Amino acid sequence: MVPKIPTVLLNNGLKMPAIGLGTSMSKGNDCFEAVKAAIDVGYRHLDTAYYYRNEAAVGQAIRAKIDEGVVKREDLFVVTKLWNSYHHPDHVGPACDKSLENLGLDYIDLYLIHMPFGYKFIGWDGDKLMPFDADGKVQYSDDDFIDTWKAMEKLVEAGKVRSIGVSNFNSEQIERILAICSIKPVTNQVECSPKINQKKFIDFCKSNDIVLTAHSPLGRPHLYEKEPEKKPKPVLNEPAVVAMAQKYGVTPTQIVLRYLVEIGAVPVPKSSNVDHLKQNLDIFGFQLSEEDRLVMDSFNSNVRMLSFNKLKDHKYYPFHLEF
Repeated sequence: MVPKIPTVLLNNGLKMPAIGLGTSMSKGNDCFEAVKAAIDVGYRHLDTAYYYRNEAAVGQAIRAKIDEGVVKREDLFVVTKLWNSYHHPDHVGPACDKSLENLGLDYIDLYLIHMPFGYKFIGWDGDKLMPFDADGKVQYSDDDFIDTWKAMEKLVEAGKVRSIGVSNFNSEQIERILAICSIKPVTNQVECSPKINQKKFIDFCKSNDIVLTAHSPLGRPHLYEKEPEKKPKPVLNEPAVVAMAQKYGVTPTQIVLRYLVEIGAVPVPKSSNVDHLKQNLDIFGFQLSEEDRLVMDSFNSNVRMLSFNKLKDHKYYPFHLEF
């Protein structure tokens, strides 16, 4: 029997599972098998993106499990994202259609603007997503994400998408959308882990009836291993976290994910290991003490693993602000 996962209520009345499966960096058959395994153990919230180049594998896994009778389409909450090169309003609809075609689905549960900054449009070749100039610099577009958002709203009206939101936006950028929208963002997906716990941003989002989704919830240990002198050290091996895991009879990963849920985030951790997939879901049977939450709070450094430093000159670069 698969565990029953709690849901969070979105501002449009729909519900999103309180934890999901992230799929960035997962490709081909590995992604296909990971998503199938995730559905088997109880995941119903699946997060992908056009940029990940794995929508087709995610969709194949979904359809396989529907055909097997493991799930129905309405049991699943499928998230994908509009890529930066498709911010022009004329490109938003076709980009969504390509994602629907890749996924092999009739609708997307949640469609996000992947980032606030737009790139130059260079066509629909899914293998060529970065419009570099001769010097290796990303070429930007002049598209305003406000116009992009208005085109996103049309996708809801057309029934292609049930909910829309944003990713990697800051608070001022969200306020710009809220000032003009007829459909509010239901979520903002941002980097959120004990090292950058986003508590101020979570409060801001709550005040506007927006859910904060946590990508990179475990702190991207693989990036730290590559550049330990440049990246914040993930907390999984911190003695206090290891001791906490022993105290509750769980793993350090479960401590981290439980902490994020308790402060109001919806984590989307990545894994292809079946045991880890099960453990990541099994975080709703215990609760951290107030003292332990304070210990977890103490790890916050507000330093990002993903800062997009090479894009700092873009007019919509989001990380000049604290949140």
